[in-house]
Order: sequence, then structure tokens, then C-alpha cells
Amino acid sequence: MLIVSVLLVGLAAGALARFLVPGPDPMGIFATLGLGLLGSCLGAVAATVVSEDNDGLSLVSAVIGSIVMLVLFRAVTQRRPV
Repeated sequence: MLIVSVLLVGLAAGALARFLVPGPDPMGIFATLGLGLLGSCLGAVAATVVSEDNDGLSLVSAVIGSIVMLVLFRAVTQRRPV
């Protein structure tokens, strides 16, 4: 059940990040899931560094981490020639 909840939070965080950051993103559901999972990991590490008591920051930090990962993803993919 833990794996399912982690996947759902990752998918929700990735979808929220794609919704909050304007612009086209030709990603499928698995890329959005990967974005959310990586963003969740990044957000969890950042929340742990900032505060030891980060129970209420889990989804918020996951979305912020996913936004950072999305911006980095766009910076890398837009420099490649089409």
C-alpha cells in the first residue's frame, strides 16, 4: 500500500507542477509520474534540511520540488535541436 500511495502522490505532484507552470509539455503519464517522483524526492530532502518537523509539508514540498524539476527539464530539453 505504501508503494501505491507514493505513486499517487508523485503523480499528483507532477500533474500539479505541470498545471502551475505555463507552457507546452509533451509528456505522457509516465513522464509526469517520473517528474513527480523525482520532485517529491527533491522536495523531501529540501524540507528535511529546512525543518526537522515537516509532516505537514509533504505534498507542498513535493509540488515545489516537481516545479523545480519541470523547470530544469525544460531548460535541458529546449537546448537540444529538434
